[in-house]
Amino acid sequence: MSSGTGTGTTRRSDRQPVGIPLRNRRKELGLTLQAVADGAGLSVGFISQVERDLTSPSLTSLLAIARVLDIGVADILVAPGGESPMTRQFRRPVYGPDPEIFGYERISANFSGHVLSGVIIHESPGYRSEPIRHEGEELFYMLEGSITVEIDGECTVLHPGDSIHFDSMRRHSTWNHTLSPARILHVCTIDVFGDRQDEPATDEPATTGSHRSPRPQDAAAPTSRSRRSGRTG
Repeated sequence: MSSGTGTGTTRRSDRQPVGIPLRNRRKELGLTLQAVADGAGLSVGFISQVERDLTSPSLTSLLAIARVLDIGVADILVAPGGESPMTRQFRRPVYGPDPEIFGYERISANFSGHVLSGVIIHESPGYRSEPIRHEGEELFYMLEGSITVEIDGECTVLHPGDSIHFDSMRRHSTWNHTLSPARILHVCTIDVFGDRQDEPATDEPATTGSHRSPRPQDAAAPTSRSRRSGRTG
C-alpha cells in the first residue's frame, strides 16, 4: 500500500484482533467489564467494543487494559521490538489491532533507561479516538493530512508542519475529520510498548532523577460507537 508520499511501499501487518485474548483473560481472573473499565479508566461500552473487536484501541488504551488484567501488551499484540537505534523509511511495518484503520510505525528504540516512546500514526478518514488522560506528556507533529485535536474541550486543527505539545493529564482525543488518510509523528513519555527496562545498578551517584513508566489514569467514553473509534497515542 502506498504511503502517500515519496516512493516505496509502506508495509502493513496483518490485522491482529485483541478482543478474544482480552475477554478470555478477564474471565480467567473472574473480573466484570465494569471492574476492567474502572481499573483502566475507560468506559464499559468501550471495553465491550474492544472485546468484540468493534473498535481499534490505541496503544495507551490497550496498555491500560492489559495492566488491569496483569498481562503485557506483547502478550496480545505482536509489535516491532525497537532493537536498533535507527529505522528506515518503507522498512517499518505498520502494525496494530487493525492497521488499515489505525496503525503505528515504531521509530523509538528499546534500551535501558529510555524515557521516550515514538511512533508514526496512520489515521484513516473518519477515525475518532476515545478521550483519555494519563501521566506524562506528548507531542504531535503533522506529517500528512489534517486532524482535529481536542484537549479539555478545546479543538485545534493541525495541518502538515503544525505541532502541539501538552500535558497528558489533560483529557485529549483526535479525529481525522477529512476524507484523506493522515500521518502524525507522535512522541510521548508513557511506556506504550510495555518493554521499558530499568537502569542497571551502579555504584556511581545518580546525576538525574529516576524515571518510572506512567500509568493511564482516566478516560471518558468514546464519542463514536463505530469501528472508527479508538485513540492515537
